[in-house]
Amino acid sequence: MPAESKGPGGGTRRPPVQRAVPRPAAVRPVRDNPVRTLVTRARKAWDRPLTAYYLILGGSSLITVLGLVMVYSASQVTALQMSLPGSYFFRKQLLAAVIGAGLLLAASRMPVKLHRALAYPILAGAVFLMALVQVPGIGMSVNGNQNWISLGGSFQIQPSEIGKLALVLWGADLIARKQEKRLLTQWKHMLVPLVPVAFMLLGLIMLGGDMGTAIILTAILFGLLWLAGAPTRLFVGVLSVAALIGLVLIKTSPNRLDRFACVGSTDVTKCWQAVHGIYALASGGFFGSGLGASVEKWGQLPEAHTDFIFAVTGEELGLAGTLSVLALFAALGYAGIRVAGRTEDPFVRYAAGGVTTWIVAQAVINIGAVLGLLPIAGVPLPLFSYGGSALLPTMFAIGLMIAFARDEPAARAALAMRQPRFGRKRATGSAAGRKTGRRPERKPARTSGRKPGREPGGAAGRAADRGSGQGSGQGSGQGSRRWNTMRRRASAARPSGER
Repeated sequence: MPAESKGPGGGTRRPPVQRAVPRPAAVRPVRDNPVRTLVTRARKAWDRPLTAYYLILGGSSLITVLGLVMVYSASQVTALQMSLPGSYFFRKQLLAAVIGAGLLLAASRMPVKLHRALAYPILAGAVFLMALVQVPGIGMSVNGNQNWISLGGSFQIQPSEIGKLALVLWGADLIARKQEKRLLTQWKHMLVPLVPVAFMLLGLIMLGGDMGTAIILTAILFGLLWLAGAPTRLFVGVLSVAALIGLVLIKTSPNRLDRFACVGSTDVTKCWQAVHGIYALASGGFFGSGLGASVEKWGQLPEAHTDFIFAVTGEELGLAGTLSVLALFAALGYAGIRVAGRTEDPFVRYAAGGVTTWIVAQAVINIGAVLGLLPIAGVPLPLFSYGGSALLPTMFAIGLMIAFARDEPAARAALAMRQPRFGRKRATGSAAGRKTGRRPERKPARTSGRKPGREPGGAAGRAADRGSGQGSGQGSGQGSRRWNTMRRRASAARPSGER
């Protein structure tokens, strides 16, 4: 025991007790919130240069492939009722998809200048074909609409689908040229000749009675005016005129009045197609009855493989399948808005906005009609429904979007880094040594046949070695590297309108 010590008063006191120093508490690592981490990664992925490119390419491919599967499933009963093979409509749609893939690839590789040059020929061809529809003996009537041209056999073409692409390209080129000349501040240059030409196309379409396609062309016109910065009063004026014309056309047609009366109706006798579309969606449940197991397509649901293919998708694939289709179209719409918002080329902005308006508006009209929220307009679901006339121009428009997404400066630089680089020379000497991290091996000097002043230890020999090293190593390594750097800078310095 420790000895006791005496205090000043003679008493004894014990030594102070040494207390143990408390150990610091262990610092626990801060765990990241998994939801916050996932959101951060998603934001970084959305902000990458090639996000729009992959969304357009992947989304359109998935919609087309899923559409082929659903066309095969939904059209078998219709083909058998017409005494045709069960895969008849599928083979025609597959052929159109293959041709459309070629058009998509060609459009995605075309420069922007060539797209602008094709605007006027496509518009002239569309107007000629749409006028040819009204010629007796050439135009055909399908479901009461005179808007088809027979190409012989079972092949037909609908020129109004080409009119959508023509209005997008020509309208984008027109507004871009006027913006370059700073003429869009005047209302007459904003409207003329864009609105008269659009109304001419609408008149040719309405001569055949196809009001659904006319609504989509009107949506494209309003989209172009909105992107061009039309003032609110001008926008409201054009919208009022279009609404007045549409109201007159609806009032004068009992068929169109009946379609508006079927919005939200459950009367099977008057709204057979709309109600059975709701039945198909309701019987699908969450995961559907299985691919090919639809009941409504057996004669209960008209146009099961064209206008109401979304209803068959909901019955066979359920809510999961329909939400997947909606997500793919939402991704296409987002990618189109991103391309239109990030470009500096006016033509690319207007064309990307026009194509996005076209696809999104047509998808909303089709799906809204199937859900009973909108009147049945008779328009197909883009890239999904059966019909080569609608599929080919749409895939060409998707190729336009891919070309525009690739033409962004950041996306072009990212694609250039991923492509193999040709023309690079092999680096030798010191440059090769720097790449591998090893010193270059020197060849032993020859003892015979030396010239005066070239001894290994002499100044002239060292100067000659330095000269040969610079000429062989740096000249081939740094020269090729500098050449590749200048090539990358030249490609990155190109304006967005050139490729």
